[in-house]
Amino acid sequence: MKDLTLRNMIEAVAIDKRELLSEKLADLILSTKNDGKMPVELANSILYYWQRNLLLAEQGLTTLVEAAALLEPEKTTTILTELNLPEIAERVKQTSIRAEE
Repeated sequence: MKDLTLRNMIEAVAIDKRELLSEKLADLILSTKNDGKMPVELANSILYYWQRNLLLAEQGLTTLVEAAALLEPEKTTTILTELNLPEIAERVKQTSIRAEE
């Protein structure tokens, strides 16, 4: 089976699920106490997609997942699992484990 990129996985997320995912991830990012971990470039990307109303598009949602996973990997995994997105949750989990090593 082909190794899917995070963006490819996001593309497969149903449109009706994207809005809820986007809201939950944005709330997580805005409420974290780990905001010092956020690189300026990533924050600027989120702002860029938000200003252009693209947070539900593949590139915007991918950026939100990347930011949430960087700041709060366990909470991000929980959100993804609750929304029945196990492949993306597993990718986040594997990425955070590699980052800790």
